[in-house]
Amino acid sequence: MDYKVKDCVLGSVLSDAREIAEAEIPWERLNNKSVLITGGGGFIGGYLTLALLLRNDRYGDNIHVTALVRSRERAEQKFGRLLVREDFSLCVQDVNKPIQTDRADFVIHAASQASNIQFETDPVGTISANLAGTQNVLEFAKKSEAEATLIVSSLKVYGTLYGEENGITEDDCGYLDFTSYKNCYAMGKRAAETLAACYCREFGMNVKLARPAYIYGAASLDDDRVWAQFIANIVKKQDILLKSSGAARRSFCYVTDTATALLTILLKGENAVPYNIAFEQSDTTIRGFAKTACEAFPERNISLRFANPEDEKEPEELVTPLRQVPEILDSTRLKSLGWQPKVPLAEGIRRAVGVLEEQTKN
Repeated sequence: MDYKVKDCVLGSVLSDAREIAEAEIPWERLNNKSVLITGGGGFIGGYLTLALLLRNDRYGDNIHVTALVRSRERAEQKFGRLLVREDFSLCVQDVNKPIQTDRADFVIHAASQASNIQFETDPVGTISANLAGTQNVLEFAKKSEAEATLIVSSLKVYGTLYGEENGITEDDCGYLDFTSYKNCYAMGKRAAETLAACYCREFGMNVKLARPAYIYGAASLDDDRVWAQFIANIVKKQDILLKSSGAARRSFCYVTDTATALLTILLKGENAVPYNIAFEQSDTTIRGFAKTACEAFPERNISLRFANPEDEKEPEELVTPLRQVPEILDSTRLKSLGWQPKVPLAEGIRRAVGVLEEQTKN
């Protein structure tokens, strides 16, 4: 028996997956094709997997999805009865090893360690997923004669830039200390992009590059990323405590908008040309994200507090040629492909809280 997505996932998750599945993307290119998603049980990979299966349920697209995961147990918890579907299979292995599964027409490489704790405790594993992992993915795509491969990179490839600019375009490149283990993630992503360009050049492959901003949504209550901690505070009905002024400005993009961007780049992007993924309406400071989270649930009376009283004053940004350019991404290039984000920050936070609260009830 083939279980439908709508019968196997929470209502809030289904709503998000449906938004991806209904996006204006050239879905016909995926009809009757196979797709491999590394990191298929992860935050972004999980949503991509559900959206493709939902396309089959609603439109009969006949897409076969293979999710490469490290843990069968976690995948079973995430996908449940969907794993018995004929259009869905797992490939349980480490991406750092040659990929052992049937060929695929399209490949999305989303497997990566993106947590600061992982950068500190497992820098080798972090960089390996972006070095050995990316080469294994590209070798698999080459042998499969895949129509297109997408490498999910990161805004962290830009490093530190200085100047009076208020945003970062794909042509910018800043400083990274390549001798520091702390840059295991950023340098790995840079190398992955170079490797992708090499495969395009030497083997004539179609490889696309995506550089997402800070992706947020319903990760988990114990996720150490700062935005995830704020969302967890709302779920737990706790005040948000900032241990700094929270003045750093960043681009945020809700998980469904990021997913539709990734699919747009896969199907419409140019080879070896990077595309920033960001929603300018969600560009804000760390304290701005925290404040929006509090304001999104006024009935909970959650306050934004500061560990140091001197940080309570709204910081003023001094724009000089020596000031660090904020992590604000310009997504003009991506929008030229027809992509349009839909989820502003407050709505995205409300959705994330809704998913996590529904999970705790089940």
